[in-house]
Amino acid sequence: MMAEVKTNAMRILDRAKIPYQRYSYETDGEHVDGITVAASIGKPLEQVYKTLVTVGKSGGHYVFVIPVSAELDLKKAAKAVGEKSVQMIHVKEINKLTGYIRGGCSPIGMKKQFPTVLSNSARTLSSVIVSGGRIGFQVDLNPNDLLQLVRGKFGDIES
Repeated sequence: MMAEVKTNAMRILDRAKIPYQRYSYETDGEHVDGITVAASIGKPLEQVYKTLVTVGKSGGHYVFVIPVSAELDLKKAAKAVGEKSVQMIHVKEINKLTGYIRGGCSPIGMKKQFPTVLSNSARTLSSVIVSGGRIGFQVDLNPNDLLQLVRGKFGDIES
């Protein structure tokens, strides 16, 4: 019998005693878009969230977590973190900055804990599904537990 795969994000959740459900989906190890992920695990788009990493005008980095079918409003995102402006980081910077790769970037367990904002759309949900920290793995947890763990906040960040 094969051992159950645990990602770093899952180990962090276990250590923090935060309840979560794990999902996995078939992948060839390549980036898969969030809409495909939602379909692969049989969950509604409104419940599956993507993690976006930005850099502000000041040089600070910020993490935004929004539904996979939504777009990040850069002006609203900047306002939410007190920056004049923010822009998405280049894909080639993701691993060096976060320790994760594109398609497997989780708000949980980055190399450094950056200020994190979860879309207001998650306020009414009992759970949100985010990357488990590796392509092919997702974790489903209470949005308040997620924010407490990453010391984040809710914000109006979608366009």
